[in-house]
Amino acid sequence: MAGVDRYFLGGNDLEMEEIRALLREAGRGDRIVDRGLSWGARASAYVDEIRDALTRGETPVLVELIDDLPADIDRARLVEIDHHGDRAGADQPAAIEQVFQRLGLPPSAWTRRRALVAANDVGHVPALRRVGATAAEIRDIRDADRRAQGVSEAVEAESRRALAAAEQVGPLLVVRTTAPTSSAIADFVLPEYGGSGADDLLVVMPDTVSFYGRGAVIADLKEVPGSWWGGALPERGYWGVTVSGEAADAVVARVSRLLERDPIQLDRTPL
Repeated sequence: MAGVDRYFLGGNDLEMEEIRALLREAGRGDRIVDRGLSWGARASAYVDEIRDALTRGETPVLVELIDDLPADIDRARLVEIDHHGDRAGADQPAAIEQVFQRLGLPPSAWTRRRALVAANDVGHVPALRRVGATAAEIRDIRDADRRAQGVSEAVEAESRRALAAAEQVGPLLVVRTTAPTSSAIADFVLPEYGGSGADDLLVVMPDTVSFYGRGAVIADLKEVPGSWWGGALPERGYWGVTVSGEAADAVVARVSRLLERDPIQLDRTPL
């Protein structure tokens, strides 16, 4: 049991809220350092506290934080818990599972709710379906995740409007929105929310493009500088990059070409 750990929490979502609750339940509430960061959080937000923890002989545990710390901080003394980028994968444990294992809690503490939160983090709704979640459970988990991310009713309304005007480009569903996040669109396209589903979804936002779909496409898109990815790879996952204007249109064209290319054998499991 890691008695000298200090936990530094990353961007808030449903999983992070459950991790926070898990730490408190395990008696580690006084070892949480949490600035209420948003998605894409960086470890440098905690650089002073991390240095202090190291000085005290504690082990800083960075939970879903991008490592942009100064070079003089000894990485060997840090523990990184994440499920994004190169750590993503259907066979890799979600961040909440990694925290649970580190705390050494008994199996009885791993509740149905936590299992659903972990599945949602690794593979979104397809993963929830695979663990037997009902439509009501799926909506409950996804609704709670959007709330935790701070998705407003106005953003949800805009997301529904954008979905109604979506364009089918070959096998790719393209949604253009003024909303700053694709989370609600990725939810509302689902049958559990009355949507028609989509094998592959690409959302164009004011300064970001996000793709949800087949891992073969994401394997190609990883080459785009500055992009990020995660999910239940190599089968399916998500990918994003900060671009706009013509650069965003170029991403749409690239994804469409990848999906239409005959040599790529793509999984057909829908969202």
